[in-house]
Amino acid sequence: MQWANIEEREINLSNARQVTVVRDFLARFSLTFNERVDYTVAFYRENAIVATGSFAGEVLRNIAIDESLQGEGLTAAVVSHLMREAVQRGIYHYFIFTKPDKAHLFCGLGFKEIASAMPYAVLLEAGMGSINTYCLEMAKQTMTLPPGRRACLVVNCNPFTLGHQAVIAKAAAENPGVVVLVVSEEGSLFPFAVRMSLVQAGVAGYDNVVVLPGGKYIVSAATFPGYFTRGDETVAAQTKLDATIFAKYIAPAMGITHRYVGDEPYCAVTRAYNQAMLAILPQYDITVHEMPRIGINGSSISASRVREALRQDEWDEIRTLVPDTTYQYLRSPEAFPIIEKIKTSQSRH
Repeated sequence: MQWANIEEREINLSNARQVTVVRDFLARFSLTFNERVDYTVAFYRENAIVATGSFAGEVLRNIAIDESLQGEGLTAAVVSHLMREAVQRGIYHYFIFTKPDKAHLFCGLGFKEIASAMPYAVLLEAGMGSINTYCLEMAKQTMTLPPGRRACLVVNCNPFTLGHQAVIAKAAAENPGVVVLVVSEEGSLFPFAVRMSLVQAGVAGYDNVVVLPGGKYIVSAATFPGYFTRGDETVAAQTKLDATIFAKYIAPAMGITHRYVGDEPYCAVTRAYNQAMLAILPQYDITVHEMPRIGINGSSISASRVREALRQDEWDEIRTLVPDTTYQYLRSPEAFPIIEKIKTSQSRH
């Protein structure tokens, strides 16, 4: 063992010098680093960094080992250190995204591969809970739906619009049972709890629709590792993983054979998701229905259009874009802080 004299140090993420050392080390492996992690450890030998790793929530990331020490057990040491620290913070389940040629390293440490998006990335997990546990819970929560063909929609609804309502209405009219999964990640200007409640209120009139949190297996930009893919590669990997996980695990668990989406004239990432679903889901006997967006005054309805109208206090336009339930919320005191945030934010989401 060549690394018996190696020292483990927690990186102070507020210390620019320490962060720069980690960033420079990761650059040797074509990895990027930003401070949007919860914890970073570095292993030093004679004051030179030889290994590092971080985690953000349940995602272990930025794991890199000096070339001269690879194969000496340092990967296991870094992963074990991160998991021990995560346990201290009440985290008992872990994801790793890695390149396909590195997946075997983590399988040897007890991680199980969930899905791959060749040639870009592999997603693995370990710890308490699993994709199978998640699917069992989702199946339980959809048991009250009527028997027969089931459809699914995955929505963000930032906020819930007449366009979202129209796609759900079409699915509800064409299928005995419909599952609506609301993206749980807090990457939007409208918080998850608000988005969830607006969807529930907007479809309350349908007795064959159940609305559920998407949970951590609906892959999102907030958790996907853009640190080792770039540009189009990141989008391709993310969309392929999302479609594959849905088709292999989530859809069978809930008896879903149809997936409904709205077409996407504006957002390139959402359009790529639709293309990935159209390519992958039919391989698992899941039919994809892509519905044209409904329009008002010559333009398609979109959540981004609603947010822009909020920035401009265009309440007459907003009234034409959202259902009564969303409009009433937007006019309520509870919505005021969110609207103020929208007015001062440059975020596209």
